[in-house]
Amino acid sequence: MSADFAPINLTNHFLIAMPGLSDALFGRSVVFMCEHSERGALGLVINKPSDILLPRLFEKVDLRMGRDDLTQLPVFQGGPVQTERGFVLHEAVSGEGESVYASTLSIPGGLEMTTSKDVLEAMASGAGPRRVFVSLGYASWGQGQLESEITENSWLTVEADPNLIFDAPVEERYERAMSLLGGLQPWMLSPDAGHA
Repeated sequence: MSADFAPINLTNHFLIAMPGLSDALFGRSVVFMCEHSERGALGLVINKPSDILLPRLFEKVDLRMGRDDLTQLPVFQGGPVQTERGFVLHEAVSGEGESVYASTLSIPGGLEMTTSKDVLEAMASGAGPRRVFVSLGYASWGQGQLESEITENSWLTVEADPNLIFDAPVEERYERAMSLLGGLQPWMLSPDAGHA
């Protein structure tokens, strides 16, 4: 990364794919950034559902879904890395200042990402976080890679809105993420990067 650029931290932001990005997974995708530092970045694609519903995922890990409110929730394709591993994005659930789940990343802004089975066990028992987003796999970028892609005009960035992750219909998430940029519409954007 060039010394001309100040370090940026896109944790708790959305990456919104530019309309010209034609990658099979990342085209028209919205990525919630769970972590971003000088070492790299990790995020979950929030608008690419798989054909698996949450109860089926629970069956695969020998659990029975204990919550009727989650039976129609799709499991998402969170990204191309570790696609056999589950990631649960949820509202912060803490006890005495730390998460109640074993492997949890606290994300500034009030969300947590848990990778341990105990969060699924809590959901199977009828408890667990109220609002959840479950994916298989994640997206990651090495040191300076995301910053480079942004300067190449692949991504737009905006502060994340948890309601878009948990409440917005999947098919509307891309346009709603764009609207967080102040009414910007995909047709308004040029696929070419501009440099002054």
